[in-house]
Amino acid sequence: MDPFEALSEIAFLLELERASEFKTKAFRTAALVLAKIPADQRQAQVDNGQLKGTKGIGGTTYEVIVEALAGTVPEYLTSARERRAESKSPGGEKLLPLLKGDLHAHSDWSDGTTSIELMAATAQSLGREYLALTDHSPRLKVANGLTVDRLRKQLDVVASINKGSAGFRLLSGIEVDILDDGELDQTVAMLDRLDIVVASVHSKLRMESHEMTERMLGAIANRHTNILGHCTGRLVEGSRGTRPPSTFDAKAVFAACATNNVAVEINSRPERRDPPGPLIELALKAGCLFSVDTDAHAPGQLGLLDYGAARAEAHHIPPDRIITTWPLARLLEWADT
Repeated sequence: MDPFEALSEIAFLLELERASEFKTKAFRTAALVLAKIPADQRQAQVDNGQLKGTKGIGGTTYEVIVEALAGTVPEYLTSARERRAESKSPGGEKLLPLLKGDLHAHSDWSDGTTSIELMAATAQSLGREYLALTDHSPRLKVANGLTVDRLRKQLDVVASINKGSAGFRLLSGIEVDILDDGELDQTVAMLDRLDIVVASVHSKLRMESHEMTERMLGAIANRHTNILGHCTGRLVEGSRGTRPPSTFDAKAVFAACATNNVAVEINSRPERRDPPGPLIELALKAGCLFSVDTDAHAPGQLGLLDYGAARAEAHHIPPDRIITTWPLARLLEWADT
C-alpha cells in the first residue's frame, strides 16, 4: 500500500470521527513530509534509519509507513476503518447520492485545520460537484475571522483553484456573523462579490426570545443572506460540552425564510444536530428550502454529509426542496435572486 495514501486516509478517518486536532495533525504532517521524499528512496531511508529521525515523522506514523512499504494495510488504518464501519448509522441512503454539493466549510484561513486547496481536493474526491468556502467574518476573532482585506485575497485563491479544476467548482462564500441588531458582519461591497452567504448567530446565544427573533429576522431580510446556519446554536455532545438551544419565535423565523428565499441549514455535525427535529418539521410546514451542509473544519469532516442526509430523509423532506441537490447553474441562479 502507498504510505502517503495510508497516512492521508488515517487523517481523514480521524477527522471524520472528530478526534483531537493534535492527533489528526500528526498524520497530516507526516504525509506532507513523506510526499517530499521520492517514492524510490523511501524504503532506503527506512533501512538506513534516516526516516525514523526525520522531523514530522513520529513513532506511530513511522510504523504506518513501514507497514505500508511492506505491502500490508497498516494496523492503525485497519482499526480506523473498523471504527468508521461500526459508527455509521442507517438512513440517508436515498438522499445522499442526490447531494451534489456542500455550502458550509472552513479552511485554515479562519478556524479550519488545513488549506483551501486540500479542502477543495477532498470535496472533489468525494464526488462533490461544488463546495462553498465559508470562513468566518471579522468579529469572530476567536475563529480568526477574515477582514475585508483577507477576504479579498481569499477570493483570488478561490479563482486560482477554479482555473485548474474540471468538473468541480469552489464557490466563494462566508459564514457571516449575525450582529446583535440583525446586521451582517461584513461590508456590502464584499458580500456582493460572494456566491454564497451563510448567516449564523455565534454570540449572546442566551438573548431573550423576542430580541433573538428580531435579530434573526433582520439577517433573513438582508438581500445577501442565502442560508440560515445552525439556527439554534445548540451543542448536544462533544469536546466542547453541551449547550442549550437559543430561544426564538421559530414560526416567525421560518415564515421569513420562506418569504425571503433563505434556506434553513440542516447542519450535519453530530454534536449540533441543528435544527432539532421539531424545528425541521416547522420549517417544512412553513414551505422553507433546506441546505444539508457539513460545517466541515477539516477534510475528513466533509464526509459527515451522510449524517445530515439521514436527518433530512427521516423528516421526509422532498429532495427538490434541498438546494444542495440542485445542479450548480440552478443553485447560483437561486442564490443571486
